[in-house]
Amino acid sequence: MIKKQFLTDISSELENLRQNGLYKSEYEIVSSQSSEIEIIQNNSKKKVLNFCANNYLGLANNQNLVDVAKKSLDDYGLGTASVRFICGTFDLHKKFEKTLAEFLGFEDVITFSSCFAANGGVFAALFDEQDAIISADLNHASLIDGIRLSKAARYFYKFDDMSDLEKKLQEAQKNKTRVIVTDGVFSMDGDIADLKSICDLAEKYDALVLVDDSHATGFIGENGRGTFEFCGVKGRVDILTSTLGKALGGAGGGFIASKKEIVEKLRNKARTYLFSNNIAPMVAATGIEILDMISKSKILIKKLADNTKFFREKMVAAGFDVRDKNGVHPVVPVMLHDAILASKFAKMMIEEEGIYVIAFSFPVVPKNEARIRVQISAAHEQEHLERAVAAFVKVGKKLGVIK
Repeated sequence: MIKKQFLTDISSELENLRQNGLYKSEYEIVSSQSSEIEIIQNNSKKKVLNFCANNYLGLANNQNLVDVAKKSLDDYGLGTASVRFICGTFDLHKKFEKTLAEFLGFEDVITFSSCFAANGGVFAALFDEQDAIISADLNHASLIDGIRLSKAARYFYKFDDMSDLEKKLQEAQKNKTRVIVTDGVFSMDGDIADLKSICDLAEKYDALVLVDDSHATGFIGENGRGTFEFCGVKGRVDILTSTLGKALGGAGGGFIASKKEIVEKLRNKARTYLFSNNIAPMVAATGIEILDMISKSKILIKKLADNTKFFREKMVAAGFDVRDKNGVHPVVPVMLHDAILASKFAKMMIEEEGIYVIAFSFPVVPKNEARIRVQISAAHEQEHLERAVAAFVKVGKKLGVIK
């Protein structure tokens, strides 16, 4: 039986989070994910414009993809009901992995239930106490947790400081294998890693490069292949982890792309692959269709880029503190710094203006760097962007954020 004091302590902690603007509440969505959604507010439905989804290409409710998913349910059912090495693997999974590897330009791909699972399994499977992992300080929580599961030595460098990275590489020369680990895009700021410099240092110090490209796969780079394409380092990234739960449909699932030998070892050693069900057949089926769409047309990639540019320019002109004013990524952080202010700002945007945005505060971002992280989608039309900017201006003036 749970001790009363344990629950009392938790209740006190939760109340403290509420008092400091750090409590994470969740709105119920009663529609499909899109640029416009319906949420529950005060026990009734409310239509809002959605500016906080990872639905970068706007494909989460694409009717063609829904039809493909329905057909896969008829053909394959809901799933394998076990892990792949025990019950076998659907040919659909293998076809998707081959298609994704070809799209990205890697030898092979292995899929996982999520990118969190991929990052949770890769380090312990590939690196031991003889090795060293050199990680960017702002890396995603899944990379941090995955690294903790490995017995390798750990070094951390400031994400944008290449001299610090070089220093850590020099310190790690005593280790057998060294791997530099970085997000391709740091999701709280929309900053793109300097992969050119990272790959140069990796080659200088004989290290591997592992990139989590969850906020880039499908839409960053000329052909949507991700940050390695954007930074011009194709063939120089050794291990790529990413997600299917953002631009590539939004249903969930993750993967690792690499050399055949590395993928083969992961199939035999990665615990999050060996002891967990894989992606649903419908995710594989729609993934194949999405990759075909992206390969044949750049319309969605271009629209997303145009929408991002328009929104950033309008917000800067309105006087907001936008992180990286010249950035190109559809993550647009509007800096408010104070957690309580950010929470109040987001609440007013949703409940008074019908613009669905969420406040981010510690520990998701550093203290005194609270913000509203706006995420742009190819599903947004210009009128949506204009309405959002107008709402930001209205609430910003009410709260004294802008004049």
